[in-house]
Amino acid sequence: MTKDFNYSNLKLGIIGGGQLGKIMAVKAKKMGFHVTILDPTLDCPAAQVSDKQIVGGFFDKDKLEQIVKDSDVTTFELEHVDTSVLKKLYDEDNNIHPSPYLIELIQDKFKQKEFLDKKGIPVPKYKNVQTPADLESFGLPIIQKARKGGYDGKGVALLKDKDDLQNALPGETFIEELVDIKKELAVMVSRNIEGQIACYPVVEMLFDDRVNICDIVIAPAKVDSKIEEAARKMSIDSIEALDGVGIFGVELFLTNNDELLVNEIAPRPHNSGHYTVEACATSQFEQIIRAVTNLPLGSTKLITPAAMVNLLGEEGFTGEPVIEGIHETLEIDGLSFHFYSKKETKPFRKMGHITVLDDTVDGALEKVEKAKEILKIKGSKKV
Repeated sequence: MTKDFNYSNLKLGIIGGGQLGKIMAVKAKKMGFHVTILDPTLDCPAAQVSDKQIVGGFFDKDKLEQIVKDSDVTTFELEHVDTSVLKKLYDEDNNIHPSPYLIELIQDKFKQKEFLDKKGIPVPKYKNVQTPADLESFGLPIIQKARKGGYDGKGVALLKDKDDLQNALPGETFIEELVDIKKELAVMVSRNIEGQIACYPVVEMLFDDRVNICDIVIAPAKVDSKIEEAARKMSIDSIEALDGVGIFGVELFLTNNDELLVNEIAPRPHNSGHYTVEACATSQFEQIIRAVTNLPLGSTKLITPAAMVNLLGEEGFTGEPVIEGIHETLEIDGLSFHFYSKKETKPFRKMGHITVLDDTVDGALEKVEKAKEILKIKGSKKV
């Protein structure tokens, strides 16, 4: 795609129609682009704000070919897709970003880690599991991860002692050393087709220990400038090593010895970047569209400190979502409420998020924790 392209007619295809695709589509429509969504669920969240939906699965070769052929540029809101047909289409000079070859590498978390390690990017000590004895290669406790398909805490197991070995994950897995973590950090990095890089502030992620899902994101992270600079450099180095085009969420561990290690990379908008919608000059959702359509990247300047909390479906409920406490929550100064319009809630399903802006990080965190206590997503049925 050259700079002479007529952007008034641009057709953008997004593989995946969840909340990330929805906010991407809203931004793309604001820029005047035609948006097509591929998702197996009719009237999925992204389809509600797009021009067209192709109803099909992410491993349906015919539907994947259809969205690529129907679009000037195709991108992703998720990485768990069939890459074989996408690689063929990419090699035939269709515009698909990030490259399906990169998506395939990132799908396999062991290969992703191996790649970064070979490029000199610090990662936790790791080993492929080929026999049961491999689980104890580093001693116990240890973290075991599924090589493919894991997300939001799924596909991760903590094996504390020999008794836990009977609970080891089946299938293709690898192990990682149990890192002595001080903080979990993240950095959003965008890179366009011409290689321009834009890096967002370093943020801190707090997790819900019940299911190991990101709970709260604090922007900026409460770390010193030396660590901030090192985290940003490590994140940029990782995306340049991958030759990535699009936007990427780089998750990092900060150890108690102040060592930084790359945990994993998401090749799409990321939960840790939701705060950018209200708090940054250019959101992660607009930035990916700029990157994959070969437009100049926007400013990543943090306008004001922010905190974001995920709204998860409450335990014990399913069915049609019921929002409790919305009136009291929206009285909190500086708060923005996002609901994803999913037709059914489940325990711990991501149903929306809240971002709060404040003059200080501590002020934003205090307000978002208050909102979390008030607002609940329950369901029409008890389980």
